[in-house]
Amino acid sequence: MLKHTLLSITPLLLLSASAIADIPNKVKNWVGGVDHLGLTVSDLDSSKAFFTDVLGFKVLGNDPTYPAYFLSNKKITITLWRVKNDEKHVEFNRANNVGLHHLALSVENTEKLAELYMHLKGKDNIKIEFAPEKLGKGPAQHMMIREPSGNRIEFIARPI
Repeated sequence: MLKHTLLSITPLLLLSASAIADIPNKVKNWVGGVDHLGLTVSDLDSSKAFFTDVLGFKVLGNDPTYPAYFLSNKKITITLWRVKNDEKHVEFNRANNVGLHHLALSVENTEKLAELYMHLKGKDNIKIEFAPEKLGKGPAQHMMIREPSGNRIEFIARPI
């Protein structure tokens, strides 16, 4: 039954932390989870404001010499650091660049996802790539945005 279920799940779901895969006994599992995620941003203050004022993260600290902010919502920690040379920075293109394709953040349920969409829809410096829709054949739903510095962020609501 499990093999049949796993084969019918879309490839995107297989990459999700919610998908369970058998690890051969001879391979030691060294990783316990994500400690933090670091994002390079072009506009440090606007990106910090997005995570704190819009998504509710708290500032753990900052380093003005780096310059960077360290943020957390008690479930994930995110480091934002500013590009070193604004004139030489290149916007990320998910089809052509190696690097973080997107950051996927979980949302409690589809109702909260719809509320978040309405919350983000009114923000001038956030680009919504697509509104909440089924992920694959569902029942999970997701939406994709770009935060003020252009990093892609996906929000996913998965039914339990």
